[in-house]
Amino acid sequence: AGRYGANLVNGLMQKIEGGEGDQPFKITYNAFDGENTIGVKTELEVDVIIGADGANSRVAKTMGAGEYDYAIAFQERITLSDEKMKYYEDLAEMYVGDDVSPDFYGWVFPKYDHVAVGTGTVVNKTAIKQYQTAIRDRSSEKCSGGKIIRVEAHPIPEHPRPKRVSGRIALVGDAAGYVTKCSGEGIYFAAKSGRMCAEAIVAQSEGGKRMVDEGDLSVYLDEWDKKYWLTYKVLDILQKLFYRSNPAREAFVELCDDYYVQKMTFDSYLYKTVVPGNPLDDAKLLVKTVGSIVRSNALRKEASVV
Repeated sequence: AGRYGANLVNGLMQKIEGGEGDQPFKITYNAFDGENTIGVKTELEVDVIIGADGANSRVAKTMGAGEYDYAIAFQERITLSDEKMKYYEDLAEMYVGDDVSPDFYGWVFPKYDHVAVGTGTVVNKTAIKQYQTAIRDRSSEKCSGGKIIRVEAHPIPEHPRPKRVSGRIALVGDAAGYVTKCSGEGIYFAAKSGRMCAEAIVAQSEGGKRMVDEGDLSVYLDEWDKKYWLTYKVLDILQKLFYRSNPAREAFVELCDDYYVQKMTFDSYLYKTVVPGNPLDDAKLLVKTVGSIVRSNALRKEASVV
């Protein structure tokens, strides 16, 4: 962004004032020079604000964007020996079960020179360390001898905020709640929403010739919802169907063994949208899905009786 002319500021936003009519906003923030830990109070005037400041967005609170349900994600970054890293050279692991999460999944994701081992939950956030211990136990053989180099915990939005545009303020990324259910992905959608919002501002302002208003920023929301609403809805349904119990997760794993499911999943993930499939194969998949769900419900009843 800096190479293309953006003025980069290292700071922590404190408050936003003004913005009535065509008047500029006054942002008060603590500026940091990278050397001192105490910031210097600084003010900046701007015409439009794009809040891209994460799940705990101060911009969202300022504009009264409303709250959302969130998951807590916890992970440990672990260095492994070259021999053990080789195992993760071409794969990542996903673990399911009530032991690692009652409503999400655990993971081992390879990074450049280490792995990230973690889990997440919405319904039982206070037990997150218990679930983290479980995913460490489940992956212990492959990650034995590793050294923890960083521990991270983050909130993950479960749905978009009630309000994402107000006046000349718009939210994007985690601040807007753009994280998909089922997979928990948010990085692509953060970058994409930021780009779409910026493009809408440039187009509606006619390249900076006129001031934009809430209606102009809403163009970005309309385009976003039109492009991605179905993707979020389908993943929401999948999470509610298959992450609710161990038998349901077994049904999910069973379905994932199907080549057509793998192809559709890969294509949808690659293109970040629900790709159209073959009608005949879709019908077969529907039958398999219903069969797997019925079987999972039967297994859950048997388990509850035992």
